[in-house]
Amino acid sequence: MLADIDQVRLNFNPQAQLGLNLVLALVMFGIALDLKLADFKAALRTPRALAIGLISHHLLFPAFTFGLIQLLRPTPSIALGMLLVSSCPAGHISNFFTHRARGNAALSVSISTLSTLGAIVATPLNVAFWAAQDEPMRALLRSFSLDPLHMLGDVAMLLGVPLAAGLAISQRWPALAKRVHAPMRAISLGVFVAFIVGALALNWGIFLQWGRYVVALVLLHNALALAGGYGVARAAGLPERDRRAVAFETGIQNSGLGLVLVFNFFDGLGGMAIVTAWWGIWHIVAGLTLSSFWMRRDPLAAPSKGAT
Repeated sequence: MLADIDQVRLNFNPQAQLGLNLVLALVMFGIALDLKLADFKAALRTPRALAIGLISHHLLFPAFTFGLIQLLRPTPSIALGMLLVSSCPAGHISNFFTHRARGNAALSVSISTLSTLGAIVATPLNVAFWAAQDEPMRALLRSFSLDPLHMLGDVAMLLGVPLAAGLAISQRWPALAKRVHAPMRAISLGVFVAFIVGALALNWGIFLQWGRYVVALVLLHNALALAGGYGVARAAGLPERDRRAVAFETGIQNSGLGLVLVFNFFDGLGGMAIVTAWWGIWHIVAGLTLSSFWMRRDPLAAPSKGAT
């Protein structure tokens, strides 16, 4: 019975949960070491592209996800997992994929940074608002007593504090930040990937048993997110390099944060956890595939207007 997926609990003890919290904070800190206040000023020089990227990520994608849930009607915990993933900030590897795809990496960094800062408020509010519009998901929220203010505090600690610390160091000691950024980023990403692979291996039997219920759904959800981000940017008439950046900023989510929230607020609910964990694996595959496709196509050769 598919309903039994809600009884599944991934092998994720309190020590592993603390470890994921620390790994996520480490990744955010490593990213912030490469940021400066000047980056935000540069982003404001292209406010239209920046606004489109943020609107696509924090407003349109959660709303679209809710519509997809109404169309497909997955089991409530899987639906809530989809909604949570769509409400998370941009994943830290979106910048890598954008650069690899010959997109506008500076715009990508600006969107993902502001997306992460905005997620302190947007993530809990999106989950609470959209889930409340659907009775089965609303019932899950009530049973797990999701407090948006409590969730806001957790997101602020996981993202806001390490980002602020890294930004402070990059401003006060730029030479030190520049020297340690590359190894710090490599180490933090390596630890994150190792953690995800280890968690997958530890729960491989669960994924073999239940994965078939979420694999195709995550593939469809992620593909539509990437295509939707690109389509919104194209319709807005953004240049091709900006379109590629917005596509990745919409379709690459911070699934590590999503997993932390699943275990902090939903007791590791099976459907939510499996969707979120599988998204974390799949969006790497999708990002590598799409960036490999785009890296062989000159963005300057593409038309810059949506109507052409």
